[in-house]
Amino acid sequence: MDLPLEAIKTIMGRRDFDALAALESHRKSLQGRVERLNRLIQTVDDTILHLKGKKEMSQQQLFEAFSEEQQEKYAEEAAQMYDPQIVRASNRKWKAYSAAEKQRILDEGSAIYTDLVAASPEAQACIERWRRHMDYFWTPSLDQLLGLAEGYNTDPRFKANFDKIHPGLAEFMREAVGVYVKSKK
Repeated sequence: MDLPLEAIKTIMGRRDFDALAALESHRKSLQGRVERLNRLIQTVDDTILHLKGKKEMSQQQLFEAFSEEQQEKYAEEAAQMYDPQIVRASNRKWKAYSAAEKQRILDEGSAIYTDLVAASPEAQACIERWRRHMDYFWTPSLDQLLGLAEGYNTDPRFKANFDKIHPGLAEFMREAVGVYVKSKK
């Protein structure tokens, strides 16, 4: 369950530790990961067929791997990597949107990424749209924008999702955001 060995040792040393319950819980957690990975593999396979022109996929299908449950996990990871207060505030902001607003925001984000691929000469205008789009969640600093773009490349889950839209989009975003940030400093 991605716990450090010291934490496992502490847990196992408690008087109320139930090995059977712990193993059953661990198995359930692992099974959830397997199911999530199988969904991701299916989405990647479908996207490969889409990019080869052998299967039609909607924008919603391209982003199916980002379920509400997965968003929660990303939020937990973000809270560990960044300022937890900002992450919590962003989550509250997102959860306050209606279902229709959430869909509109997701559609807008998808359109921005699609436009980035189609509008290389106007990439900086698209990056500015992307930066303003972030205001739906929080207003990132220039360094945070660079961190996001870098994360799109270093986190294989994000890279795979960006590359589903267009191969190389994650790297393109990193470069375009770098140019954008330099122009703003």
